[in-house]
Parts: sequence; structure tokens; C-alpha cells
Amino acid sequence: MKPYLSIAQSWGIFGIAIFSMLIFIPVNMEITKLLGAEIGMFVYYGLSMSTTAILAHLLRKKKTGEVSYPLKGGPMTTFLLLIISILGLQLGITMPLGSLIPMPEFVQEMFLQLSSYNGLFGFLTIVIAAPVLEELIFRGIILEGLLKRYSPLKSILFSSFLFGLVHLNPWQLISAMMIGSFSGWVYYRSRNLNYSIFIHFINNLIPFIAMFFYSAEDLMLMEMDEVFGGTVNAAIAIVVSLAFAAFGIRLLDLRLKLINS
Repeated sequence: MKPYLSIAQSWGIFGIAIFSMLIFIPVNMEITKLLGAEIGMFVYYGLSMSTTAILAHLLRKKKTGEVSYPLKGGPMTTFLLLIISILGLQLGITMPLGSLIPMPEFVQEMFLQLSSYNGLFGFLTIVIAAPVLEELIFRGIILEGLLKRYSPLKSILFSSFLFGLVHLNPWQLISAMMIGSFSGWVYYRSRNLNYSIFIHFINNLIPFIAMFFYSAEDLMLMEMDEVFGGTVNAAIAIVVSLAFAAFGIRLLDLRLKLINS
């Protein structure tokens, strides 16, 4: 019997996620009417992603008998290097690429709605629940399964593609694939799901905090040269950020080799 899971089976888990998001839309609408949009999103997200995680876990258990996940601790220096790498990747790659894609008005309105979830339940949804549930699904189950059957590169890229695709818009696809690829590489090198959850946590925490200092319109519409005060400054910021990312990832690679040796 071939190891679980295949690319086709990964699409199946992706389909479960999409189906779960669709069937719980009425719940979101009703909770929003009663308790507000932020609590409605918290309940909706929790139900849809928890359902996906539980079903994916049960499928994994049925196929392999495995019930546990590699949730381990790690030295503080590793977590610090993860932060440096994430900041470098966001400023050096994700932001510049994202600013090149024009955003239609209806997509802007969608992000404006999401930016209003900046209270306690928004924090619990975006910064806590999303990293835990999504990393469990896309790294702990999908990537872990693919690594047993395919090459690391193919497994990481495909799981990251599904991770980006589940966000259902091209403006998050780029950033999600970037963070997914980095998270996938770290998971492959460490087999520690806590590192992946931490990466996702920091990645979501940064824009959540930024919403308290900038308006949602500014965050969506500002070009890189506007953010950094000119084209030259933006270019310097990108180069410096890429250097930080390379520095962090290189040291992280050496650190993970040391931990695994």
C-alpha cells in the first residue's frame, strides 16, 4: 500500500475545506445578525476550519493509524531567526509583488470588511485560530503526507499552492504561497509543527498590529515608494530586507542542522 497521501487526496482535503466554508455561510449570517460581524466570523471560521481539520485527521488516522503530531519545543534563538526571516520575506518579496497586482473595487471592499475585525474575536480568529488550524491541515497533514511520497520540493510547493488557493483570491495567493513555502521548508527541515504555527502567527500578527497605525485604505493602496518615502528608499528597503531574509534563513538552516544532528 502506497504511503498516505497523494496529490489527488490532497485535492480532496482542499475540497473538504471549500465545502466546509460554503455550508457554514448561513451560520455566519445568523451569528452576524445576532452578535455582530466579528463574532460571526470567529464562529464561522472556527466551524469551517475545525470541521476540515477533524475530517482530515480522521482520514489520516484511518489510512495510517497515526494520531499524534510533532509539536515540540525549541531554543529561543530559532524563534528569533524565524522572526527575522519572516520580516525580511514580507518586506523584500511579499509586499513588492503584492503591490504590482491591481486590486478591483469589490476586492478592496472585502479587505476593508476584514480590516474591521480588529477586536478580541478578530485577534482570536486571525492571529490564534488561523495559524493553529491551517498549519495542522496544510503542514501537519498534507505536507507530512506528501513528503512520504514525493520529493521535498514538489511536496512543499504543492502544499503551499493549495494553502494559497484556499484563501480564494489572488491578492492573498502570493503572500500565502510565500509564507507557506517558508513554513513548509522549516517543517521539512525540523519536523516540528510548532515552528510552522509560530511562522504563521508572526505573519498574521504583523498586519493585525499595523491596522492600529494605518487605515485599511492606506495598507491596501499605498505603493512601495509611498511607504518608504521615494523610489530609491523603497529599492534600498527591499534590498536590505532580502539581505535580512537571506541572513536569517542561512542561520536558521545551520541551526536546524545542529538541532537534528
